[in-house]
Amino acid sequence: MADITEKSVEFYTIEHAMNVFGNYDENIKIIEEAFNVKVLTRGTSIRISGHSKNVSNAETIVNKLLDIAKQGQSITRQNVLYLVGLSNEQQIDKADEILTDYVCLTAKGKQIKYKTHGQKVYVDAMKKNDIVFGIGPAGTGKTFLAVAMAVTAFRNKEVDRIILTRPAVEAGEKLGFLPGDLQNKVDPYLRPLYDGLYEIMGADLYMKYLERGMIEIAPLAYMRGRTLDNSFIILDEAQNTTPEQMKMFLTRIGFNSKAVITGDITQVDLPGDKKSGLREVTNILNGIEGISFVNLTEKDVVRHELVQKIIVAYDKYDSNKK
Repeated sequence: MADITEKSVEFYTIEHAMNVFGNYDENIKIIEEAFNVKVLTRGTSIRISGHSKNVSNAETIVNKLLDIAKQGQSITRQNVLYLVGLSNEQQIDKADEILTDYVCLTAKGKQIKYKTHGQKVYVDAMKKNDIVFGIGPAGTGKTFLAVAMAVTAFRNKEVDRIILTRPAVEAGEKLGFLPGDLQNKVDPYLRPLYDGLYEIMGADLYMKYLERGMIEIAPLAYMRGRTLDNSFIILDEAQNTTPEQMKMFLTRIGFNSKAVITGDITQVDLPGDKKSGLREVTNILNGIEGISFVNLTEKDVVRHELVQKIIVAYDKYDSNKK
């Protein structure tokens, strides 16, 4: 048939080929199934055969994966599925922008990169605006990328300190009954914020700056009455703030400061009679210059691929209940 064609891709190094192929050619099988093509692997090259349009799409995916391999990154099943999704939506050109840049380097020299177009939009918003709301489901990198941007600003001496906070909903007034000093009491609620700083800064540097007061991690209640100048401030789990707490936090922001507010409005833990400050603020502040709202979706989830399916299933279930 005239529509049947064949194309070859050469990888030149066995390391690149193995990275693109995946364990037991797992990545190749995904591409074959997605585009209904046949892929034959031979050493450091492959041959793709099938209908011309499908072969062209598959070849594009393979070359994008090769670009990732050339940057020394390990290709995951998730990378392949994401690129396939972009191709199916005729948005494969968006792949280039997430392959050419990185947010910052960890203490070990590893590049922290955005992995989806939505994450790039989020990072760009943090670069351009003083207040950014990152709203989306679990696993979209909201908090981690915010921490990466905070460390970048700190390293570049754009700010003098990093302040990380989140509401301790479960604690409330019971915080005083928990054992230990303040740090011991709030550690369980702030652990996700520690983890990001540990990975990016390294434990030793993190402890050094913490002791000097250049890094501060505290419950949201401890922000009241303060003015936060020359700071990069992250409010995590903001869906669990009340409208009063959200207003209190936003009015703490001082000169030469940036604030990133992250949360998932589908996971509110507040008592049933209390409104979420994050839900309300989207209606109050939307459209104000210097404030950006970025909505991430299940397509931006960078955890196990089942997390995407879980989020979609819950969204469908919630929609059917309404």
